[in-house]
Amino acid sequence: MFLMATPAYGAFPPRDHDHGQCLASALDRARQRCIERGIKWTALRERIFSALAVSHRPVSAYDLIEKLAKSGKRMAPVSIYRILDVLQSAGLVHRLESRNAFFVCLTEHEKTAQTIVFLCEGCERVGEAPASEALNAISKTTEAEGFVVRNTILEVTGVCGECRSSAPVLPPC
Repeated sequence: MFLMATPAYGAFPPRDHDHGQCLASALDRARQRCIERGIKWTALRERIFSALAVSHRPVSAYDLIEKLAKSGKRMAPVSIYRILDVLQSAGLVHRLESRNAFFVCLTEHEKTAQTIVFLCEGCERVGEAPASEALNAISKTTEAEGFVVRNTILEVTGVCGECRSSAPVLPPC
């Protein structure tokens, strides 16, 4: 059972964080999660996961195809989407619906956890945070209206604290 754990830094890791350690931790967690769930961790799944985890930005399936083509054989979109489906079902990757792009989940939480996704317009990083209160408010409103909810996606676009600050903008990881 995975419980929601907000990273010590909040939804967005600082730009100057140790991204090598961040990537290594994400890969270790992905391997462990697959072992726990009986999902085979293949070299191809690791390549796709790593290509997503290289930055904290959302990446489209077609961008993944281009990235992976530079280091070997060009993959068909259906193959990329199948692997992304496996990674999503394991809770390792989330889809940013508004961009039809994917990002690596940096928090330990259940697939059904109530989260909100933040997308910074400045640095294009994506972050995730608990959103149970927001979803409870939506639930109360929809129930009062007699509306049956099929799916709720909370994505908020704005500017992160680092982009708003006067500090010089560093390139995203």
